[in-house]
Amino acid sequence: MSASTDRVQAALLAAGCRSEVVFLERPGRTALEAASAIGIELGQIVKSLVFNLSGEAVLLLVAGDRRVDTGRLEEVTGRRPAAMATPEQVKAATGFAIGGVAPIGHPKTLETLVDESLCRFEVVWAAAGAPEAVFEIPLGSLIEMTGGTLASFT
Repeated sequence: MSASTDRVQAALLAAGCRSEVVFLERPGRTALEAASAIGIELGQIVKSLVFNLSGEAVLLLVAGDRRVDTGRLEEVTGRRPAAMATPEQVKAATGFAIGGVAPIGHPKTLETLVDESLCRFEVVWAAAGAPEAVFEIPLGSLIEMTGGTLASFT
């Protein structure tokens, strides 16, 4: 394990979650690559995306088969402008590099919005701090761990 994946595993343990970080045989830098490597539906992959809303970093948890609609995001949050964070901003906000951004284990608590499209699945998979590292978790547990708010923005 790396320091990044260790941080994710520690966050899972601290939350009393029995999920464990697992390593794929090949990196899953995209949702499609990860879903293929795991053998699950694309929508079961949770993309952890950082957006700037009115200049503030917000974590968006999005199903692998969906795309963020910035207009809808602005409408739902009442904050403008909504723009995807730069790789440097993502690293500063989450402590993770793009390609392995986990929804947990950040240096500080981030406001988190969870797209309602994920509610199609009881269990989802998320990145665990590195492109080849993932973890499986019940969606309800992930929402609870992140303090996420359900919203429709895809």
